[in-house]
Amino acid sequence: MLKFKGTLLMLSTMVMLSACSTAYYSAMEKVGIHKRDILVDRVVDGKESQQEAQQQFKSALEEITALINFDGGELEEQYNVIHQQYEDSKKAAELVSARIAKIEDVADALFDEWQDEIEQISSDNLKRQSSIKLRETQRRYRTLIKSMLKAESKMAPVLTALKDNSLFLKHNLNAKAIGALQGEMISIKKDVSVLMRDMNVAIEQSQKFIELLEQ
Repeated sequence: MLKFKGTLLMLSTMVMLSACSTAYYSAMEKVGIHKRDILVDRVVDGKESQQEAQQQFKSALEEITALINFDGGELEEQYNVIHQQYEDSKKAAELVSARIAKIEDVADALFDEWQDEIEQISSDNLKRQSSIKLRETQRRYRTLIKSMLKAESKMAPVLTALKDNSLFLKHNLNAKAIGALQGEMISIKKDVSVLMRDMNVAIEQSQKFIELLEQ
C-alpha cells in the first residue's frame, strides 16, 4: 500500500511539473520566445555549468594534492579546506544535473511540437524538408545529451572520493591520516582525468548543437 502511495505521489509530481513547464512555455511564446530559443539558452547554461564544474573539481584535486604534500601546520584547517571543496563540488554537480534535466524537458516539448506542426503542412515537399530537419536536429540532440549524461555520471565517483577523504581526515587529524590518503590519490587523479575528458566532449557537443540551432 505504501509503495502504491509512493508511486502515485511521484506520478502526481511529474504531472504537476509537466503542467508547470507547459504553462511556462506557453507564456514565453506569447512574448515571442519560442521553445527553440529556450533550448538554446538552456544548452548554453548547461555548457557553462559543466565548465564551472570542471574548474571546481580541478580545484578540489589541487587541494587534495597539497594535503598529501602537507609537512606541518594545523591539520584541522586542512580538513576544513577539503570539506569545503567537497561541498562546493557537490553543489557544482547538482547544478549540472539540474540543467541537464531542464534541457531534456524543453527538448521533448520542442520535438513534440515540431512533429505536430509537420502534420499540419499540406505541401509534401515542405513537409519532407521539415521532417529531414527535425530528424537531423534530433540526431544531433541525442549525441549531445548522451555526452552530457556520460560526463554527469563520472562526477559521482569523484564526489564519493572527496567525501570519503573529508570524513577520514575528520576522524584522523594526524600525520598518519595523510599517509593513508596518499594511497587514494592515484584513483582520484584517474577519476578526475576521465571526468575532465568526458566534460570536454560534452562541452564541445554543446557548442556544436548551439550552432546548429542558430543556423
